[in-house]
Amino acid sequence: MFPVLIGTVVIAGIVGYLSEKTGFTRNGYLQSIIICVGGAFLFYFVRIMFGIRFGTPGIDAVLSSIGALIIVPTHWRGRR
Repeated sequence: MFPVLIGTVVIAGIVGYLSEKTGFTRNGYLQSIIICVGGAFLFYFVRIMFGIRFGTPGIDAVLSSIGALIIVPTHWRGRR
């Protein structure tokens, strides 16, 4: 279980970095990585508690990271 958690964090960090590098988001590198890691942690614990999953843990980490990148910045962007 612990190696899956570490792998989730690493994959989420890579997704956050690549999203900034490719121009998918414009949050900043550190902010995107933090958003991705937070979303991946959240879905990792939901996966453990409720058994909700989309596939392997790696696919879950990528999908939850991308989902967090879409939801979090757009949620706060409209409140300015």
